[in-house]
Amino acid sequence: MAAAQSSANNYNGLGTSPSQRHVVDQTQTMKIIQAATAQALNITSSSNIAVVDPSATLVGFLRTDNAWAGSIDIAIKKARTVALFNGAFTTAQLQNSSIPGGGLYGLEETNGGLVVFGGGLPLFVDGFFIGAVGVSGGTVDQDVDVCTAGVDAVGGKLSS
Repeated sequence: MAAAQSSANNYNGLGTSPSQRHVVDQTQTMKIIQAATAQALNITSSSNIAVVDPSATLVGFLRTDNAWAGSIDIAIKKARTVALFNGAFTTAQLQNSSIPGGGLYGLEETNGGLVVFGGGLPLFVDGFFIGAVGVSGGTVDQDVDVCTAGVDAVGGKLSS
């Protein structure tokens, strides 16, 4: 009984803050989305912005005014792609390997659909992979720029 009580007080070992559980939290998610939105407006790119946790579960999403509805799924899948590989690759880093003749040809057809072009970045804070950000709606370069602004807003790094 004491062990069960201890576990209940510990939130099943998950902790209550990012430093205890290493998962992007709602405050960080809002900062990411706000910074990414500001950058999208700054470069006049209508963007869909997705934030996922390390399990690739959606934590936050925003579709800026006039962003394409068709890019909603792409933004989410960019973030999911990064998370499903534990932040080891950006979506752009997977592009050359997934073309015909590449070692990972067909990768984008797995896991319910992955995205293998720029706009998905890992989010490492204090050396821990806490989630990923995906952006879609502009050019690939604009998506990467908007995504980078989101990661930078929480002091995130692209690797541990």
